[in-house]
Amino acid sequence: MITFYGGPTPNGRKVAILLEELGLEYEYRLVDILAGDQFKPDFLKLNPNNKQPVIVDPDGPGGELVLAESGAILWYLGEKHGGGFVPAEPRARAICHQWLMFQMSGVGPMFGQNAHFSFYAKDKHPYSIDRYANEVKRLLKVLDERLAQSRFLGGEDYTVADIATYPYVLRQIELRPAELANLARWAKEIGARPAVQRGMDVGRSDLRKETIEGGLSGLSEEQRSILFGDRQYARS
Repeated sequence: MITFYGGPTPNGRKVAILLEELGLEYEYRLVDILAGDQFKPDFLKLNPNNKQPVIVDPDGPGGELVLAESGAILWYLGEKHGGGFVPAEPRARAICHQWLMFQMSGVGPMFGQNAHFSFYAKDKHPYSIDRYANEVKRLLKVLDERLAQSRFLGGEDYTVADIATYPYVLRQIELRPAELANLARWAKEIGARPAVQRGMDVGRSDLRKETIEGGLSGLSEEQRSILFGDRQYARS
C-alpha cells in the first residue's frame, strides 16, 4: 500500500486525485505545514526539501521508492499504473509533458507568489502584488486559449496535465467565469468526475482557518516563521 504524505493544498490534491482515479489503496498522512510537520526529522528523511506531497511505494522499481515533487509523482504513478493518464503515443506524450511542465514551472510558482503577496505577507508591497496578479492573469489567458482549441490541456484525453492544473485554477475561475469560459467548461467537466471529487475531499477536515480556503483568519508570528521566516530557513 502506498503511503501518501500530503494535505489540503493544490499540490497535495493533485496526488490525491490521481490515487483516486487509479483506484489505488493508500494511507493518507497529514503534513501540517502550519504546525511545522515538514521539519520533523522523520519527514526530512523522506524529503530534505521539507515539502509535501511525498509518496512511499513499497513496490517501486528495485524495491521501496520514496518520491517527492508532485509532478514527478503524477508522472510515475501514471506510467506505472496506466489508465491513459500518461499517454503512450509519443506525440500525445510530449504534449502532455509540456502542459504538466507549464503547471509546474508557471502556474504553481506564480499562483503561489500571488497568494503570498496578496494575502499572507505581513507587509503589503503594491509592486509585488501587481506583478504576480498580472502574471496569474496572463497564465490563465494562456490556459483559456489552449482550451478554446482542445478539450483537455494535452488534447482530447484527460491526463496528468489536467489533474496537476485543476486544483490551482478553481478559485480564479469562480472569480471571473465569464472571462475564462473555456477554463470554466473544462473545470466543470473535470469536477464532475467522482474520483476528482474524492481526491479534492482528501484532508478537507484538516483545513486550517488561517489559509485562503479556510477563511484567512490571520497567521500567527510562529506560523509566519514556519512558512516564511526563521523556522523555514533553520529547518529544525
